[in-house]
Amino acid sequence: MIGIAVLGATGSIGASTLEVIKRHGARFRPVALTANRHVERLFEQCIEFRPEYAVMKDEDSAQQLRDRLIQVGVEVEVLSGVDGLKRVAVLPQVDYVMAAIVGAAGLEPALAAAGAGKRVLLANKEALVMSGRIFMDTIRESGAELLPVDSEHNAIYQCMPLDAGEGLAGTGVSRILLTASGGPFRTTPLEEFGDITPEQACSHPNWVMGRKISVDSATMMNKGLEVIEACWLFDAEPEQIQVVLHPQSVIHSMVQYTDGSVLAQLGNPDMRTPIAHALAWPERIDSGVQPLDLFAVARLDFEAPDFSRFPCLRLAYEAIQAGGTCPAILNAANEIAVQAFLERRLGFSAIPEIIEATLGQVSSSPAESLAMVLRDDAAAREQAMQLIKRKEGQSRA
Repeated sequence: MIGIAVLGATGSIGASTLEVIKRHGARFRPVALTANRHVERLFEQCIEFRPEYAVMKDEDSAQQLRDRLIQVGVEVEVLSGVDGLKRVAVLPQVDYVMAAIVGAAGLEPALAAAGAGKRVLLANKEALVMSGRIFMDTIRESGAELLPVDSEHNAIYQCMPLDAGEGLAGTGVSRILLTASGGPFRTTPLEEFGDITPEQACSHPNWVMGRKISVDSATMMNKGLEVIEACWLFDAEPEQIQVVLHPQSVIHSMVQYTDGSVLAQLGNPDMRTPIAHALAWPERIDSGVQPLDLFAVARLDFEAPDFSRFPCLRLAYEAIQAGGTCPAILNAANEIAVQAFLERRLGFSAIPEIIEATLGQVSSSPAESLAMVLRDDAAAREQAMQLIKRKEGQSRA
């Protein structure tokens, strides 16, 4: 039986992973489940799946979970913090690690899993956005397997030739076509962007996602981070990756070949499909997703993205072109700006303004070590917070 650690078990990806695992209980076993501070939800998952370990973000939440589990007589070793996450990611009884913790918090445990030679099912974009070269070098040196779980990257992976791990050169691939729905504001008049609320930004037309990634989809920063991730995953140059708006979210991405062929992966917008693919690769297993009905879809539309409408996408392309820790700075500033927007301290249109200002004021470094990446990440977060406070002060004046 294959042992699995689900990092970020209470989020949408983690919950979908456990649904797929449940369908194949004779094949997969959850060894460890982790959460941020969702004690009640992780408690329920521990009752249902009986993992050996559970990890909470902080010790207070961990103690609450321990107390709840003791009350019902369920034996689970409860850990806390980054050390706890890294510990369960390298357990000898863990074969696969689902890296689904949102944001920079998922970097260190994902990197630990890679260093331990696990099969890493990567749903956390930030691991590659922040430390792409370090992460990919670790995968190669340890002999770990890296399977992308993002629906777009998983689609690209499925359309790539088997020898694509050494880069696009020599594989016959000319371009990666990275699809994007365009989010909820693809056709919203620009003059209305200043009035967009968190509730509106979190109402994705096709996907059910967490609040942070929903806002990223609305600004298209999510797609920008995916461009950066794709560069590292497939050893591609930024100019080899074209973003294509596809409102139906049925084609999850495409790969164009030098002979004129374009291969596409299609399916209903449900994360259980790429999760099942990554869990069972190179086999195929039932994901629980309904088959795609092309007659119900009826049409497939495509548009070019407008960088003036979605400046976050432009900033992401500029960050990967600049290299070094610039993508980490971009990601850090975005996390701070999105959180401020969700807290109603910052307007929707100001999110890219804060990111661009932070990129202009925090110097990037060569991303030669995790310490350098984390240092510039921290500097960017501090700078973004200061810029937001300044903007708040100006709006009150």
